Amino acid sequence: MLAEVLAGLALKDHDRVIDGTFGAGGYSAAILDAAPDIQLMAIDRDPNAIRDGAPLVSAADGRLILVEGRFGDLETLAIENGFMPADAIVLDIGVSSMQLDDPARGFSFRTEGPLDMRMAQDGPSAADLVNSMDETELANLIYTYGEERRSRAVARAIVATRRETPFETTKQLADLVAKVVHMPRDAIHPATRTFQALRIAVNDELGELERALESSEDVLAEGGRLAVVTFHSLEDRIVKRFMAERAGETPDPSRHMPLSARPAPTFETLRRKPVESSAEEIALNPRARSARLRVARRTAAPARKAAPKGRR
Repeated sequence: MLAEVLAGLALKDHDRVIDGTFGAGGYSAAILDAAPDIQLMAIDRDPNAIRDGAPLVSAADGRLILVEGRFGDLETLAIENGFMPADAIVLDIGVSSMQLDDPARGFSFRTEGPLDMRMAQDGPSAADLVNSMDETELANLIYTYGEERRSRAVARAIVATRRETPFETTKQLADLVAKVVHMPRDAIHPATRTFQALRIAVNDELGELERALESSEDVLAEGGRLAVVTFHSLEDRIVKRFMAERAGETPDPSRHMPLSARPAPTFETLRRKPVESSAEEIALNPRARSARLRVARRTAAPARKAAPKGRR
């Protein structure tokens, strides 16, 4: 959705832009090309992305700063690197293609690899969760983050199997889930939702997204734009709710609250419905079929101070 994102950001000369999810650098490269004097800070928690992004940093001739970190720490990183206030922020949520396509990273059920899924390559892995969580916790995780209706049966099978053989590879888990979750031949792979749930939990993806959205309110200048691309309903609901609430489009908590007590909108949503991928893009990149883009513009109202949220 590169063209749609650039249109939504409406970039200008001398803009300060933050790409919170650098990945393989596709958005960053296009942002730098959008205007000759744009200054860009790109963030990624994956050390491989930072390493592989070095040529783009060199080619940008001082216009790109590439920072290893989490986009949930957007405000802190913006302050540390002199990107306050910013004129635009883009977030492309979820796993990157380079992570998904590398069997050694353990994100995909389609290739054999270690059951890892850690974007930052530190902390507990997917195998650690699968081999240590009790059955109820595991079922709740798979249901909540994967929206898998057969989550209890999947968790029961995992716990029974790991008593004999701990899970170490993606194939072990995918094969087990396929025995429990039966899908039509033309449907998604039976392990899709379970793998999604584990990836989200391992990387605290939804928590990072919530923190980044709240930080964007402090980081963006008046008139600055926030563009967020999501790939499943859990992410999109968080973005939709945040933008609608900050734009004053949700019902008031109490009809008796005086107008003067209601906070002024800090964002203006530019479209009520998300932008979806075109048929042409989906034909070229099937992974884009579930992409949703939402864009909002910062108003002059002071940022609302949300209660601090801890990281997993």
